Amino acid sequence: MTHLNSAVKLLDRAAEKFNDKIAISDEWSEISFSELQRKGKAVGTALAKTTPQGYMPAPVMVYLKKSISCLVCFMGAMYSANPYVPTAYDMPANRIQKIVDSLQGRGHIITDAQGMETLKTMNIPESMSIHIYEEIVETETDGELIEKTLNSVIDTDPIYIMFTSGSTGAPKGVTVPHRGVIDYAIWVAKTFNINENSILGNQAPFYFDNSIFDIYSCLLTGAKMVIIPETLFMFPVKLPEFVRDNDITTIFWVPTVMINVANSGVLSEIELPKLKNVVFCGEVMPNTQLNIWRKYLPECMYVNMYVAMICGEVLPPQLLQKLRDAGCQKIYNLYGPTEISDVCTYYIVDRPFKDSDSLPIGKACENMRIIILNEKNEIAKTNEQGEICVIGTGVSLGYWNNPEITQKAFIQNPVNPYYEERIYRTGDLAYVNDEGLIIYLGRMDNQVKVKGNRIELGEIENAAMCVGGVKGACAVFDEKNQKIVLFIESCEAFRLRKLNLELKKYIPNYMLPGDLVVMEKFPHTANDKIDRVTLKKSLG
Repeated sequence: MTHLNSAVKLLDRAAEKFNDKIAISDEWSEISFSELQRKGKAVGTALAKTTPQGYMPAPVMVYLKKSISCLVCFMGAMYSANPYVPTAYDMPANRIQKIVDSLQGRGHIITDAQGMETLKTMNIPESMSIHIYEEIVETETDGELIEKTLNSVIDTDPIYIMFTSGSTGAPKGVTVPHRGVIDYAIWVAKTFNINENSILGNQAPFYFDNSIFDIYSCLLTGAKMVIIPETLFMFPVKLPEFVRDNDITTIFWVPTVMINVANSGVLSEIELPKLKNVVFCGEVMPNTQLNIWRKYLPECMYVNMYVAMICGEVLPPQLLQKLRDAGCQKIYNLYGPTEISDVCTYYIVDRPFKDSDSLPIGKACENMRIIILNEKNEIAKTNEQGEICVIGTGVSLGYWNNPEITQKAFIQNPVNPYYEERIYRTGDLAYVNDEGLIIYLGRMDNQVKVKGNRIELGEIENAAMCVGGVKGACAVFDEKNQKIVLFIESCEAFRLRKLNLELKKYIPNYMLPGDLVVMEKFPHTANDKIDRVTLKKSLG
């Protein structure tokens, strides 16, 4: 592939090659690659004409319900040489306000009549241009303006600003360059064999970086993306039927959704002959529910097309062995934070793992480099624990309008005194084993000391998931009472003493939780991950 300065040129190529082939569908309509290009350029023209002159881009906040319209706006932002800022109606109003505040009155907001009513209750600076989607999408395209504007882009310019939770309570705007997304799309298409015949079933919200997998691999390859109606995820029994009826070949869902589908029992009643890639990421997938998927989707297993992707979490060895027993020959363990265009390391599991083994997150993806820094800011020796640091095109540009936090996380490589080399400090702990593979240990802020013992909370969670009847586990440290509290998700009655007797099979006594909270269902974030902040706040 020749050099691309902007990811929207992936759409230009797809529109030329595939023309009227459907690119995206949602519950209301569908759109072809050529029509997506036409509407994107119309929005881009309107934005370019109203963008303040100057070197710096003007962010385009898209405040619409999840739909094709959002994707049109994302394309329009890129055609106008501006980064897009994905948001949604299900975001709390105070979070939207904080995002607007972070943009400091620069840029655009695209919304509709419903969104406008909410925006009227907020403090929106007069300097921000507010556009009604139905109006700007009908703008007459100025081809000369679009070409001029698009040619001004370089691949290190930001493609989007994705706001993620910050420790101070204010969301941080992760600013990602075009080159990182283009490289990632190429890697995804090659690794998962995405092509023009593929159909991806999108679950991730557009303000969640997992959506990059779906959007840009489709633009690159001519595959179709089906936006699954959000309401269906409240009725998991209906999801497989939707997958079947839409001939979906690849799903990239968070484990919570897959667990709900498995627990519904629907997989025993339906056939999914077209589904080849089942990809999940973000949290640990429990063995019980994964085995249900394995039992009723044997073709996904035995044709070597089942792909298990666990991003940034430790895969339980028991789950791994069951996948291999089922005939999986390609199992991928991936890792990457939002600041790294989604993924930066991968490991192809090529052998069985015992319960006592650690599953590697492997080595760096293409055009990326990983170094492990110890407490002295030196390259950690083999088997020495340190912080994962990332170098490469996938590294984000930093946090929008937040230089102080950016300077702490994105630093000069301390082991390179010869030239400027920027790295991202992930805050994740790992070590390199004797085989040269990276072993993920957990978050630095999830590492606690109890009575002088250093403890990884993730290790306690993994042990809890080995106990029968436990569907979910989350360990937190109660600073006030200096003890570990284990939250478990289960419909069964558990007592701390009985549970600890089971946990002793997997972890030493000093790691046993000091308190236990049993819940039928954990609270979850908008991305469907366990809401650890809410659980910790419940301790008082």
